Amino acid sequence: MPSAPAGEHRAGSAGEPAQADDEVWDVIIVGAGAGGLTAACVAALGGCSVLLLEQAPVVGGTTAISGGMVWIAANHKAGAAGRPDSVEAARNYLAHTVAASDRSKLETFLAHGDEAIRHLESHTSLRLQPVATYPDYYPDLPGATLGGRVLEPVPYDASGLGPAFKLLRAPLPEFMLFGGMMISRQDIPHLRRAARSWRSALHVSHLLLRYAVQRLRAPRGTTLYLGNALVARLLRSALDLGVQIRTSTAAQRLLVDAGGRVCGVETMQPAQGCGQLHARRGVILATGGLSHGGALRTCYVPAAAGALTAAVDPGTAVRGACMAQAVGARLSAPTQQGAFWVPASTFTRGDGSRGVYPHTVSDRGKPGLIAVGADGRRFVNEAVSYHRFVQAQLAAGDAVPAFLLCDRRFLWKYGLGRIKPFTVSVSGAVASGYLKRADTIDGLAAAIGVPAAALVDTVDVYNQHARNGEDPLFGRGGDAYQRHLGDADHQPNPCVAPLQQPPFYAIAVYPADLGMSAGIVTDDRARVLAHDGRPIPGLFACGNDMQSIMEGAYPGPGITLGPAITFGWLAAREAASAPLVPGTVELPG
Repeated sequence: MPSAPAGEHRAGSAGEPAQADDEVWDVIIVGAGAGGLTAACVAALGGCSVLLLEQAPVVGGTTAISGGMVWIAANHKAGAAGRPDSVEAARNYLAHTVAASDRSKLETFLAHGDEAIRHLESHTSLRLQPVATYPDYYPDLPGATLGGRVLEPVPYDASGLGPAFKLLRAPLPEFMLFGGMMISRQDIPHLRRAARSWRSALHVSHLLLRYAVQRLRAPRGTTLYLGNALVARLLRSALDLGVQIRTSTAAQRLLVDAGGRVCGVETMQPAQGCGQLHARRGVILATGGLSHGGALRTCYVPAAAGALTAAVDPGTAVRGACMAQAVGARLSAPTQQGAFWVPASTFTRGDGSRGVYPHTVSDRGKPGLIAVGADGRRFVNEAVSYHRFVQAQLAAGDAVPAFLLCDRRFLWKYGLGRIKPFTVSVSGAVASGYLKRADTIDGLAAAIGVPAAALVDTVDVYNQHARNGEDPLFGRGGDAYQRHLGDADHQPNPCVAPLQQPPFYAIAVYPADLGMSAGIVTDDRARVLAHDGRPIPGLFACGNDMQSIMEGAYPGPGITLGPAITFGWLAAREAASAPLVPGTVELPG
C-alpha cells in the first residue's frame, strides 16, 4: 500500500531517497492498455504492490477500440478448434514473413506466449478462445495456418465490473449500433440475412431485446466483444488483485537514483499538480508507442504517409519512448518500415470531434468494391491485409489518398467506412464531403478529381471479368485470407462482383498507423537497453512502447496484442523478482 493518499505528493529531486511522506510502490506501470494491464496483474500475482498510471480518464488505450485478436503460436487451444499448430511451424512461417534483426526475442515469444496465456487464465479473469477460421495474412507460405493460431477474448458481461464500468474506454461509435450495442463477428451474417431468413431474424431480435434491457441500467450495451472485452477482463482482474489504478495522471519523466537505477516517475495530475512516485523494484512503460510521437514518428515512416494514426490520442502526456530516451535508452534505428499500417478515412462527428475510421476487414474484401489512385487506375488487390494495402498505396506514388468505389447495392448490403449497412439516407455523409456520389462513373470521377476516361475504362475492364467472378489483373479472392474477408454467400468468388447499380459512391482513404513497430529497444526479458547494449536497471517496456519483434512486418491478426500480453507478462515477472532500490522507504505490511 502507498504511504500517502492518492494526490498527496512530496516535491523532490530525482536521485533523492524516498522519504516517509512520498508514495512508494514495488512496481509502477505507465499505461493501461493490454500490455500495461497484463503487467499489472502479473506483478500483483507476484506479491508486489502495484500502481497503474493512465493519462486518460479511462483505461484500455487503443486495445479497447481494437479487434482484440491475440496471435499466440502453438497455443494449447488450437488443437481443440481442429487447427493443431507447432512452434516449428510458426517459426517457419515467421522466417518467411519477418526479417528480424534479433531473432532471440521472436524465439522468446514463441517459447513463452502460450505459457503466459495459461498462467493468466489460471489466475485472472482473462479468457480467450481460438478463432478456427481466421487465416494468417500470407496463408500460402510455409508454416501458415488457416485458423487457431489467433485467439479472441470470450465475450464479457460488463455488469461484472460494477461501478468500474465507467473506467472502461468505449469502442469507436462507428463500430457500435443504435448508439451503444456491440456485435460479434458471428452476428454480422445474421444482420445481413435478417430480411430473408427467419433464423437470422430471430437472432437479431434477440440481440435487440437484450440491448434494450441493458440500456435500462447502463449507458451502453454491457455485452462486450473484441478489444473491449479483452480490456474489461484484464481490468476486472487488476481490481481483484488489488492493483491501484490512477487515471488522469500523466507521467512526465522517470526518476533515477544515484546508482543509475530507475526508481520512480514524476507525474502531473490536473488537481494535484506535480508529484513523485517511487518504485522499489521497477517501472514498466506501456504508453502506446510513437503513433503520436510527432517529429520522432517521422523517423520511422515515409514522408508520403503523413501523420494520420488510428491509435488513441494521448493528449499532452509524454511518450514512453521520450521518457526512456531521456535516461539513456536506445530507440529503433531510423527506418521507413516502422509502422503497422491501415487505410483510414476521416470525418467530423456530430459532437465536433475528429473521427478516424480504420478500414480493416469490413468493406475492402467484399464483392463489388475497387480502389483507385489519382490516375483513376487500380493499384492493389483490395482484399489483401490492411498493412499490405497501405504498402501498395505508398509504393504507387499517386495513391495518397486512394479512393474506394462501390455502387448502390454494395453500400446498402455492406456499408462503406463509417456508413453502416442498411443506412436509409446517406445525404448527411454526402453533404459533409465524406461520401462522394454520382449517377455515372464519369460523374464520380469528377467528384473525386480523377481522369474520367481512365476511371470509366478501369470500371469497364473490371466489370467485364467480375461478372464471372474473376480478377485477372490482381487475382482478388485468390487465397484463403482474402476469401475469409469476402462474403461466403456470394459466388463464384466471395471477393468479386461488378459495380453496376447507380448511384455510385466513393470515399478517400489515407495511410494511417494502427500502432508503431519502432520503439524502445529491449532484450528478451523486456528490460530496456542503453546505447551500450546493457539493461538500464529498474526499467522495462512492453506493448507498442517496445520495439516490435515483428520489425515492421504484419504476418497475421493479433501480432501486436499477442506480444503485448507475452512481454507484459515477462516484464512483470522480471520486475517482481528485481532487487529493491537502495535507499527507498521500507513500508510496513
